[in-house]
Amino acid sequence: MNEPETEDQKRTLLLVDDDDAFRNRLVRAMEKRGYAVTAAGSVSEAQEKAHEVKPEFAVVDLRMPDGSGLDVVKTLRQARENMRIVILTGYGNIATAVAAVKVGAVDYLAKPADADEIHRALNVGDRPFPPPPENPMSADRVRWEHIQRVFEQCDRNVSETARRLNMHRRTLQRILSKHSPQEQKPE
Repeated sequence: MNEPETEDQKRTLLLVDDDDAFRNRLVRAMEKRGYAVTAAGSVSEAQEKAHEVKPEFAVVDLRMPDGSGLDVVKTLRQARENMRIVILTGYGNIATAVAAVKVGAVDYLAKPADADEIHRALNVGDRPFPPPPENPMSADRVRWEHIQRVFEQCDRNVSETARRLNMHRRTLQRILSKHSPQEQKPE
């Protein structure tokens, strides 16, 4: 881990999450990694602080009680065009990952992401893609995520989703009734 930088060299970071305990732990962890952290617990507070602080980096929770983290990302992009933004969420799926990147996030991490993962995602430099994940999604998980995305796009209509996926409705209902495939832990 790098030594923390001096106060006037610290990188500025806006951390937006409505979970007070998680946000406070992450603030401390990111400060240890050399960031000057400003925290916000709501979309409105984050949007206000984005224009005040104009940080170099931001970590934004996707689901907030007063709106979407995607709205915060749009505001952050207006405040500082070259800001590096990472979206965090406990409700990861491909559709929201794509939406996050389209509005300006550089990466998308599922909770519980640790400070090292976040630090790496914020600092990938000019590489076109972040480094590959330690444990990428399995093929079963990718299939499940795709079905969930189409299901959401069809307004949760099983018959329409089955038609678009060229799948029998009952087969789709069985898939939807199961939990997402569990990821394999490294040995």
